[in-house]
Amino acid sequence: MSIKLFELLLYASIYTVAISVVSILIGFAIAILLSGMLLSKKGLFVVPAQIFISFFRGVPLLVQLLLIYNMLPAIGLNVPSIVAAIVGLSLCTAAYQAENMRGGFASVPTGLVESAEMVGLTPGQIFRRIKAPIALRLTFPALVNEAILILKASSLVSVVGVIELTRMAQDLAGSTFLPLQIFAAAGLIYLVINWIVALAGDLIERSLPGVPR
Repeated sequence: MSIKLFELLLYASIYTVAISVVSILIGFAIAILLSGMLLSKKGLFVVPAQIFISFFRGVPLLVQLLLIYNMLPAIGLNVPSIVAAIVGLSLCTAAYQAENMRGGFASVPTGLVESAEMVGLTPGQIFRRIKAPIALRLTFPALVNEAILILKASSLVSVVGVIELTRMAQDLAGSTFLPLQIFAAAGLIYLVINWIVALAGDLIERSLPGVPR
């Protein structure tokens, strides 16, 4: 396989990383909201959150992407395919991250919260200084794992016309008749990207307060 073909794969991998990072960050913001709804113990909030999570965890991501890609134009939103892909990945990862965050917040020792209330901390201060840091530390490995899963799952966005790493590999394999070399190179790029994410996650986790070094 020529250097030019490998460069094309590397260029496409930039889209893979960009789509994944944006989706993970948007999904994380939605997940915090969903986990708060789940922990509110009020049916008005709990039921919609449970329905959302059940749907996006129970329906295959491929079906979700195709549904969103076709639904957005039907409701008058003619957006680029990359936007539809990001929406699909964001909503899917939000469902999984919400469960992780819910477990993290539920694991915060009640004694710490009660002590903070006794010394006069407001609910906002308790969340920022106690609940959020502890929940993040407890769920961080799961969040890193979810990021890796989304990076790999981003290969599915090729079905809605996004030219990312997998789609580029498919096009090059079809035009060069070198499927083994092309897909082997694409697999290597995925492996390196995920290795970097795992390494960065490990370094960040070690730097979090309270994590043994």
